[in-house]
Amino acid sequence: MKLSSLTVCIAFSISAGVYAEPDNHRYIIQVDNANKGVVKALAKRFGGDIKLDSDGFFAASFAGKDLQTLRGLLNNPHIKLIEQDYPRTAFNLFNDDIGDAMTQQLTPYVVYQAQADKVLFDGNSGIKVCVIDSGLDQSNSDFVWGNIDGTNDSGTGNWYEQGGPHGTHVAGTIGAADNNVGVIGMAPGVLMHIVKVFNASGWGYSSSLAHAANVCAAAGANIINMSLGGGGASSTESAAFENFASAGGLSIAAAGNDGNSVRSYPAGYSSVMMVGANDANNQIASFSQFPSCETGRGKKRKQDETICVEVTAGGVDTLSTYPAGTASTAAVLADGFGVASSAMENTGDETASPHFMGLGDTVDSGANGKVCVIDRGSISFHDKALNCQNSGGIAAVIVNNEAGLFSGTLGSPNNTSIPTVSVALEDRSQMLNALSIRVKVGASDYGYMSGTSMATPAVAGIAALVWSNHPDCSGEEIRSALKASALDGGAAGKDVYFGYGIVQAKAADDYLIANPCGGDGGGDPGNTDLNITGYKVRGVQHVDLVWSGISGSLVDIYRNGTVVNSVSNNGEYTDNIGVKGGGSYTYKVCEAGTNQCTSEQSVVF
Repeated sequence: MKLSSLTVCIAFSISAGVYAEPDNHRYIIQVDNANKGVVKALAKRFGGDIKLDSDGFFAASFAGKDLQTLRGLLNNPHIKLIEQDYPRTAFNLFNDDIGDAMTQQLTPYVVYQAQADKVLFDGNSGIKVCVIDSGLDQSNSDFVWGNIDGTNDSGTGNWYEQGGPHGTHVAGTIGAADNNVGVIGMAPGVLMHIVKVFNASGWGYSSSLAHAANVCAAAGANIINMSLGGGGASSTESAAFENFASAGGLSIAAAGNDGNSVRSYPAGYSSVMMVGANDANNQIASFSQFPSCETGRGKKRKQDETICVEVTAGGVDTLSTYPAGTASTAAVLADGFGVASSAMENTGDETASPHFMGLGDTVDSGANGKVCVIDRGSISFHDKALNCQNSGGIAAVIVNNEAGLFSGTLGSPNNTSIPTVSVALEDRSQMLNALSIRVKVGASDYGYMSGTSMATPAVAGIAALVWSNHPDCSGEEIRSALKASALDGGAAGKDVYFGYGIVQAKAADDYLIANPCGGDGGGDPGNTDLNITGYKVRGVQHVDLVWSGISGSLVDIYRNGTVVNSVSNNGEYTDNIGVKGGGSYTYKVCEAGTNQCTSEQSVVF
């Protein structure tokens, strides 16, 4: 069986310089439409540059004039109100630090989003992460290389040489060093063992993965990260990860990038924690797969949260490490002010006045020696850039046709040589009105990728970070803590897209402080177990619960998160729900008044 690596969408958008300052001398002038022409003429007489004309008002910029001065100048009975025109910008809930990772350390948005900046990693804990991927290229210096070793799989070459940039990017999210340059990982400097199962072709087999799990165990790993997957379950592969979990380890794998409900493996095994991807706005990524949690048929049908998405993390345009010089940085400056951009193709550093080429669908001699500003649409990016080049243009800036940046390439074959970048629709007027535009595309050791492949190492890194501060926990206890403390996303409560929600390092740490692990170092927390069976008596729903591993004389019976009864701890209970028809119920049993609980189990009528 062929095991395919997850599709990766790569986007580079490191900006140089600083963003343009807002115009603090731009004002809104309210006026009756019938008298607007007179007032606009008056505004122009005092140096006003009309920026917008709308029903009942217009906006204008008055260089060097504050609001009080302008009100004195525009003393006209037709004016109702003059007020500041405040800037409004599109923003994410979380953002990467702004700057150049080649010269300073940047914190990716996923670190802030997952609260990794609020918990200190204990480098003396001995926690080790095994990364099964395409290798970790030693050309990138943003790692504590003394803490990293690895193993080559058959035919893949040295683990410390890239088999494509994927593995290096994944490893950086987990453990890039805190060293004042590049990026910082979730668990900076964590011990890592690299198992190289992929080369540049990007695929391997389930047998390779099963063997890699055994290698990780032999290397003393606590956590296995697998930003990969494919179709079809393998009993050999499944057994390898069950063995790793039984020994106290935690395996984490990507849900998949096809945006459908198909279950991928190894993420679909019960012993492996499945991870979905969200963006910087806490929204689910459109590509993140969402398999059902349901298993079995008829009376045996039930919900199993271990075969579907359990948590998510940032996986859209995540910044991390690349093999040295293989990523690209884009810098666009309009009249000296930096504009957010994304590199598309070709390196270079060019400065000239802009020339607007419309859709760029024809050769335009007016672009000779200039920077082409081209609207997105109609023809391919490649043909737009080629028409610019054939017009004598020295660089191309392609403007999005909807809000926000976009990531794109010129494709293959690429018959262009001029540096080409994309910018957001919001910056179109700045591009068109600039006297000079600088476009710089250069090589970098840091770049962006998107996918559940990127979300998975974020969760693995958070698991290592939290586990380093609670070394008595087992992998299953860490898994439970990450779910119990996740930030709810999407529909209220657990759902197939987010699972329990977005991982939160500080919340998980706090949870384990309040609910210490048992210290057995492996197996299920407290060795608790719960089995439930649903059935109907004369159409009325009943559920039988049988449990073990709970101490104390009394237990609380939870149905859908609410205590429905407190009973003697005799190991069994029948819940007469008292309703007919359909329904879905999730149960757990806890020692009365405590957080010592069984796992949750669900039944569907």
